[in-house]
Amino acid sequence: MSRAASTRSTTALPLSAAGALALLVLGALAMGISPVFVRHSDVGPFVSAFWRVALGLPVLALWAVLERPVARPKGQSMPYGAVALAGLFFTADLFFWHLAIVNTSIANATFFACLAPVWVAILSPITLGEAVARSTLVGLAICVLGAGLLIFHSSGPGDSRLIGDLYGIATSFFFGLYFLAARRARGSIAAGAMTLSSTVVTTAGLFLIALFSGEVFVPGTLSGAANLLALGVVSHAGGQGLLAMALGVLSASFSSLVIFIEAIAAALFAWAFAGESIDAMQIAGGLLVLAGVYVARPRAERPETPPRPTDAPPKTET
Repeated sequence: MSRAASTRSTTALPLSAAGALALLVLGALAMGISPVFVRHSDVGPFVSAFWRVALGLPVLALWAVLERPVARPKGQSMPYGAVALAGLFFTADLFFWHLAIVNTSIANATFFACLAPVWVAILSPITLGEAVARSTLVGLAICVLGAGLLIFHSSGPGDSRLIGDLYGIATSFFFGLYFLAARRARGSIAAGAMTLSSTVVTTAGLFLIALFSGEVFVPGTLSGAANLLALGVVSHAGGQGLLAMALGVLSASFSSLVIFIEAIAAALFAWAFAGESIDAMQIAGGLLVLAGVYVARPRAERPETPPRPTDAPPKTET
């Protein structure tokens, strides 16, 4: 083995399941604050969605340059199809997500968007061949109950709340498809490169949507511009990038389940920065979400204990 190859193998430490879980939680928190940035961006929902991915591109490009490539088996090609699908699914996800944010409460929009694990649990065995563990299904049921309590008393614009909730359900469907495509792509491409490539596709799609929406492209205040920059750097480059790293280790079904933590973060950020109320019922819901994630957590396989050798019969002297 050459010195360069030896150095590469010793400096690139594999990501453990616990480390991937920690990154997943951080990613969920980064994405959970995105509705606050959207609400204060001084632009329409489609333009804010475009800037979210466009302003994340420089950070993702730097990440992709600095990261270590994933070693692919000989003869295996780049997963261009899975990456392109991830970009298209995320385009649809953000399209409906930003519509949900402005048509219902932040908590409601986040709750319905967080139903993505339901779609992943249904489709993961079919599309990825990944069986969904019973503990994951139990944890999913607990998380759905907890997320429901989180938004039980949330307030939203009355007349448009139903359509906003429907936008949130559409968001969850396409976010679930994004998880599946990203998980497939991460088998043979590094996290930064995958997120960068799929984001290029998403940026192109959202640019066309924003262009035909007639919305103003440039915010009128420095505060609006700062919120758009934070949306791109923190919520997209940070949130989606950390999610992509975790998907290289954890299953799609469990990874999507942890995104329920995004509902907790969104409720807290909405209370702190957007004046939305939070009560004991929502606190109980948040605790249930955490309990569901704990129930569904990956278990380390116990090594099989070799059978103890039986005592040899005593030797008889002849």
